[in-house]
Amino acid sequence: MSVEQLEAHHSRETGGRTDEALLDFPLSRRGDVLPEECTWLREKAPVAKVRTLTGDPAWLVSSYALAKQVLEDERFSLKDTANAGVPRQYALTIPPEVVNNMGNINSAGLRNAVMKALNPRQKGLQDWLRAKAGELVDRLLAEGGPADLRAGFADPFSAAMHCQVLGVPFEDWRRLMSGLDVAFMTAREPFADSALNWYKDVGYFEDRLKAQLALPAEERTGLLGKFAELKEADPESAHLTDDMFATVAVSLFGAGAVSTSAFLTLAVLALLQKPELIGYLRKHPERMGKAVDELLRWNLSVGDGLPRIAMADIQVGDVLIREGELVLVLLEGANFDPEAFENPDELDLEREGSNANLAFGAGRHFCPASALGRAHAEIALEVLVERLPELRLAVPAENLVWRTGFIKRLPERLPVSW
Repeated sequence: MSVEQLEAHHSRETGGRTDEALLDFPLSRRGDVLPEECTWLREKAPVAKVRTLTGDPAWLVSSYALAKQVLEDERFSLKDTANAGVPRQYALTIPPEVVNNMGNINSAGLRNAVMKALNPRQKGLQDWLRAKAGELVDRLLAEGGPADLRAGFADPFSAAMHCQVLGVPFEDWRRLMSGLDVAFMTAREPFADSALNWYKDVGYFEDRLKAQLALPAEERTGLLGKFAELKEADPESAHLTDDMFATVAVSLFGAGAVSTSAFLTLAVLALLQKPELIGYLRKHPERMGKAVDELLRWNLSVGDGLPRIAMADIQVGDVLIREGELVLVLLEGANFDPEAFENPDELDLEREGSNANLAFGAGRHFCPASALGRAHAEIALEVLVERLPELRLAVPAENLVWRTGFIKRLPERLPVSW
């Protein structure tokens, strides 16, 4: 829907609520251009009624202050978005019981093991990641450009970190990443093989847990190695089943690998569209942490909004959201809000400010792997700008092919030269 159509429709609204959807959601799938509706929504209808992919109504929240309110208010529930009969963004393609994965981890008593595994400061991890990034760049250089940076670097580097953290062989990364293409598909209707896809990967991680159990304690690695220790320490505990351990591992690999790869791909694309920024980062490596913060704010990879179900009647801006209604937080609205970020339409790697971007969410569901994700991006970008200072897009940006029907905005390929 164009901005002009939004204006015409908005003029027919009364009392802050409307009986028909304001616009179809999600917005554009292109991840390098801010959707034109964002500014209008934030300024004219920061809590706007939309129609989702499934045809259900939802409230789209697009200003920074209201987005933060929704994310921090525990009466807006993530786990209840998987309940039967509630309005949805899209059909579930993973079992509903794993939507609230961190809640499941807490209830099973696995939080300490998981948080230790997600700690980027664990011994040797960052050195290992730098070495792996260097190996991937070596391979790109050996094959020569143009090359697909997503397939040749972003995907395998993201998978490598999660294989290392979880304790599974890196050699299996393609098999694991291929499952994510189905697990994070956004479909209008449920389809039977989405469950088959999920449980295939659960079976894989159950087998890897058994492989860790067969090793001497001093040779076990990653989160599955810690799970093997827990299993041995409490073999009679009914709530710590192989299926539960595997489900946690599948969830962490899936959510982590798809998010870090999509962010890294779009971060590199943003830098390639402003080539002077690669030179800046090469000269000022000490600014990499701040640069990653800004690239997180700038990033458009979350294409479908962060979903919550209202568990009570709650006032958000001028709208009273009713119990049971679906709310979607539009990150590209909040993170480009001039009330929160000065000159938000400028990618400023020297940006300073008191407001944190909402790329990792906020409140109870703030991403537990945020520090690991930052470290992953910093190391990747450090290696790329140092080893490939002449990195550039090998095709016009408008010729990139953007994936549809997926939870992330993602180019199918990112052809680069150097």
